[in-house]
Amino acid sequence: MIPVRGLQNHTVAVLGLGRSGLSAARALAAGGAVPICWDDNPAAKARAEAEGFTCRPFKSARDFDEIARLIVSPGIPHLYPDPNPVVAAALEAGVPVDNDIGLFFQSFATEAWARFDVAPRVVAVTGSNGKSTTSALIHHILEHAGRPCQLAGNIGRGVLDLEPPVEGEVVVLELSSYQTELARSLTPDVAVFTNLSPDHLDRHGGMGGYFAAKRRLFAEGGPDRAVIGVDEPEGRYLAGQLSEGRADDRVIRMSVDRKLTGPGWQVFARKGFLSEYRKGKQAASIDLRQVPGLPGAHNHQNACAGYAVCRALGLGPKVIEAAFHSFGGLPHRSQLVGEKDGVRFVNDSKATNVDAAAKALAAFENIRWICGGLEKEGGLAALDTATVRKAYVIGREAAGFALKLPVEAEVCTTMARAVEQAVAEAEPGDVVLLAPAAASFDQYDNFERRGDDFVAEVARYL
Repeated sequence: MIPVRGLQNHTVAVLGLGRSGLSAARALAAGGAVPICWDDNPAAKARAEAEGFTCRPFKSARDFDEIARLIVSPGIPHLYPDPNPVVAAALEAGVPVDNDIGLFFQSFATEAWARFDVAPRVVAVTGSNGKSTTSALIHHILEHAGRPCQLAGNIGRGVLDLEPPVEGEVVVLELSSYQTELARSLTPDVAVFTNLSPDHLDRHGGMGGYFAAKRRLFAEGGPDRAVIGVDEPEGRYLAGQLSEGRADDRVIRMSVDRKLTGPGWQVFARKGFLSEYRKGKQAASIDLRQVPGLPGAHNHQNACAGYAVCRALGLGPKVIEAAFHSFGGLPHRSQLVGEKDGVRFVNDSKATNVDAAAKALAAFENIRWICGGLEKEGGLAALDTATVRKAYVIGREAAGFALKLPVEAEVCTTMARAVEQAVAEAEPGDVVLLAPAAASFDQYDNFERRGDDFVAEVARYL
């Protein structure tokens, strides 16, 4: 646990008692603060009370008279589309609003670091797609190289559940826009911006607000090194804002669209090969086509980001390349579930938006595509379905979703029916791919449950 520093003997309100909220309450108490908790869910409130935490509602600004800070869980809106009433009351009372990420950066460094020859470092990864795979890949490479490291944030453990770092340790954090938009302290040593595509627009008041939430990690944090995907205008703008000139190698630009040139530091992937250029000269090259855990251009971007971070941390190209080959990938992200009679089954349930699904479709040929769910803003027009032989549509609104697809589509509604029909019609060389291009909440609690259902149905056939 990382005990919270700077709030000793202060009363702190904690709103939302899921994983991050309860973790924050424990870390506040460990640091000498007095947490007062609340959650509208009776079961969550009961869990906190069972651990000895005081729970009471916050209904108006008067309830914040003795409160030093309000800690809010990521899923609770503080501005758009409407602020949560508790957050609104805190702001009216002039109480600062923060989250567990802000508490982590406020509390991570301690006096014990004065005895370290090599201080611990924090790598923070954000962007629309690829955050989880990139974070897990960086962690895997560091483990492979024998470097002490921990993984947390939007993946794995809550940030305050981490162990206090040892000398030279690297903490890798995956951070969503929900986490970066509110944290009062953001001070990573290395920060990564993978890419940007429309997502969570209602929460951020549009695309500009969404980008602004991501940008805070760099503008507020001032990382020593920034790895920036420059295949979208926002990434190019961000890289330009952070660098002092073309040769400024504090910014590592990366791309999977084109070769990057110039006197700075670049990492890019083209036709399956990753290249590193520094000061206009090639420093390394890796054949990604032979890396089973990183299929497709979207994973090649993740490889570029992971490579760039680990190079910035001092690892050699050969060490990183060897670690690539032992990386197994993550569940629900281009996960090869199995193969039978020449047909492969791939679970990419994490493709919850159109951009992520498009990248999954581009990674394979001859696709039997299982898609559908709770459609997000922006529609389906951006999808390139040239590799799709047929779509099998799931979800409560499957019929309407199917009508918007430019390929032959069968309305299946359930995962069981979709897998059954895809298996019945698949031929050797086909790929049965779950890449929903939609949220899961019309049928499942989360994308993991949806992916698990796909894996279970495929297992019946395998």
